[in-house]
Amino acid sequence: MITEGINAFRNKRVLLLQGPLGPFFRRLASDLEHIGAEVFKVNFNGGDWLFYTTNAINYRGSLEGWPEYFERLLNDLKIDVVFLFGDCRPVHEPVRGIVHLLGVELGVFEEGYLRPDYITLERFGVNYYSLIPRDPKFYLSMESLTGKIRLTKKVGNTFRYAALWAILYYLGSILLWPWFYKYRHHRPLSPLETWPWMKSVWRKGYFFLKERGIFNRLMGPYSKRFFLVPLQVHYDSQIHVHSNFESVTKFICEIIESFALHAPPETILVFKHHPMDRGYIDYTKFIRSKIKKHNLHERCFYIHDQHLPELLKNALGVLVVNSTVGISALYHRAAVKVCGNAIYDIEGLTFQGSIEQFWQESFKFRQNPKLFERFLNYLIKHIQLNGSFYKRLSTEKMQTGIIWADEKKQ
Repeated sequence: MITEGINAFRNKRVLLLQGPLGPFFRRLASDLEHIGAEVFKVNFNGGDWLFYTTNAINYRGSLEGWPEYFERLLNDLKIDVVFLFGDCRPVHEPVRGIVHLLGVELGVFEEGYLRPDYITLERFGVNYYSLIPRDPKFYLSMESLTGKIRLTKKVGNTFRYAALWAILYYLGSILLWPWFYKYRHHRPLSPLETWPWMKSVWRKGYFFLKERGIFNRLMGPYSKRFFLVPLQVHYDSQIHVHSNFESVTKFICEIIESFALHAPPETILVFKHHPMDRGYIDYTKFIRSKIKKHNLHERCFYIHDQHLPELLKNALGVLVVNSTVGISALYHRAAVKVCGNAIYDIEGLTFQGSIEQFWQESFKFRQNPKLFERFLNYLIKHIQLNGSFYKRLSTEKMQTGIIWADEKKQ
């Protein structure tokens, strides 16, 4: 039903749980009600309440009591469909099992696999929980996935909108904490959260000056000699839930040790910091200590805001845990090694050998372009919606400002 578009929810009873920062779920409710759905919403903290103040259920109980309350809510309201954003959040972790038991459909929103012009909506779950096929034969057998399916409408810059919604959300959560004091967020909810954003601005300028010249070296003498490792944010649930790494630092440590032991001596290792993590954590000292320990001076670099598409084009290989950067790397025909669990870790798309083998054999790996084209088109056709959680496409009439599956066919 979910992949059929918004009209599939006509006359359905829909329950919204926690959504993206901002008014997206309020707007989604308006669109659903416009087609005849009956919509209910659960707020868990002051930020949720701020963007959905009316006709909502305010859950003020404990996390431990939530599963029983949720199951009772589904039965009492006779819910047909549940929507949520981020299926690994503490309040959402019990949801999948309960809706499956009761025969209720689950729709999971997440940031787009194909950013920045798409958002993700999948049945059951996203990333490693996704139900999309992992068998290359499935895609290669589907001639309907050949060629460009449709023109994507550009979302444009969303930073100022996302920043505004984040400020308001955290402000609402802090001010109304006494009312929702039992709530446990997946990130800190504190006035101190403004400090990392301030540090991020300072560090952006600092690293811009510190890293002058490194980009030209990577595009010049180091081109096709370096392995790129795009890091994920330190609190990313995809690290903790969908990989064998306890943390980003553990991942860094294992990659450096493996590189030092097995990579050809003329190759270089480049870690790229995640831009959303700039104000929270700095791995400079940690990586420097590992460089010293393994004698990797002038063979290992740690960079921040260099242009990612150009890095992907010029890399000898790309290693990720399960970041969506891996799909961008595939788009640029880079050899990709997935070190965790990812939807795109498919034979013919990514390197299937060990990390140790990747250092030695990445230059020989060739992606199957037909397979990637069809895989990409499958994502766009079935689980990607053109638009943004934070800024509406100005051409769209619906409140959410996104293009639904049933509109793609028009």
